[in-house]
Amino acid sequence: MAVKIRLARRGRTKLALYDVVVADARAPRDGRFIEKIGTYNPLTNPASIVLKDDRAFHWLMNGAQPTDTVKAMLSYRGVMLKKHLQIGVVKGAITQEQADAKWEEWMKAKEAKIQGKKDTLAQSKQEQAKARKEAETKVKEARAEAIKKKNVVKEPEAAPAEEAPAEAAIEPAAETTEAPKADTTPESEEPKA
Repeated sequence: MAVKIRLARRGRTKLALYDVVVADARAPRDGRFIEKIGTYNPLTNPASIVLKDDRAFHWLMNGAQPTDTVKAMLSYRGVMLKKHLQIGVVKGAITQEQADAKWEEWMKAKEAKIQGKKDTLAQSKQEQAKARKEAETKVKEARAEAIKKKNVVKEPEAAPAEEAPAEAAIEPAAETTEAPKADTTPESEEPKA
């Protein structure tokens, strides 16, 4: 019986999640499996990989063959390096302490790299949000300025138009009051030549 370490799909359409399973090579993709050793979520950035590293290592040492994707995941998590170092210990090339020290050193470097990527992503996300906010502020200020200019332009045009009818209304009233005064004045008061 050939044993594979592979992915079994679950999750709904276009939101795939995967289980990392140890299964018989003849079993269907989402069918029977021997053991579930982890999960994989490719939709997050960086992708979320949750594995039982000791169980994956156990199955690798017992001859289970990982698929290409799972092999990349195991390499990312350091399980493939641990297997490589353990084979060196079995062959007598290095001691167990040296292998453990190399693996721990590699894991610290890997964790620092992953944390650096998370920090960079978070920082870029904040910078993008800040840039969007500044752009929105500029647009808002431009709109406010345009509205202000429209209102300023309309008011001077509207003010003389309002004053002209008011003056016109006042002037005819003044003429009507002056005209009778002119008619009531005696002709004798006209200047003599």
